[in-house]
Amino acid sequence: MFRGASAINLDAKGRLAIPSRYRQMLAVDTCGSLICTIDLHQPCLLLYPLNEWELIERKLRQLSSMNPHERRIQRLLLGYASEGELDKAGRFLIPAPLRQHAGVDKHIMLVGQLNRFEIWSEAKWQDQINLDIEIEQQGNFELTEKLKDFSL
Repeated sequence: MFRGASAINLDAKGRLAIPSRYRQMLAVDTCGSLICTIDLHQPCLLLYPLNEWELIERKLRQLSSMNPHERRIQRLLLGYASEGELDKAGRFLIPAPLRQHAGVDKHIMLVGQLNRFEIWSEAKWQDQINLDIEIEQQGNFELTEKLKDFSL
């Protein structure tokens, strides 16, 4: 399980150092194989362990290539998907097209989302968090059925 937000600096080659608390789990579960792709709805990237990404691929395979919306989702998620492995120092290379798409440069946030990470530019992450808090505080939204019974 991935949780929490970590401020990380990309190196000059575009590599991010995965926090040490996750490295052993990733090495055991997936031999360090990760897939990075774009997020369709947010200006960030998604980083999946290979076993979690394979579940996504099975779902994508079920979509129709004849339906324009489904084909678009396949094209974007699979077209940007880039496989890589953690190096001996626990770093993962984020390819340049992905970094450019999400506007990430040196200062990033690696945000655990249970089965995956989100990778944000530090500035965009802060903007998004501020917006999310503002929306929640205003209460101008409709609760889904799942959220109606959710409590902390």
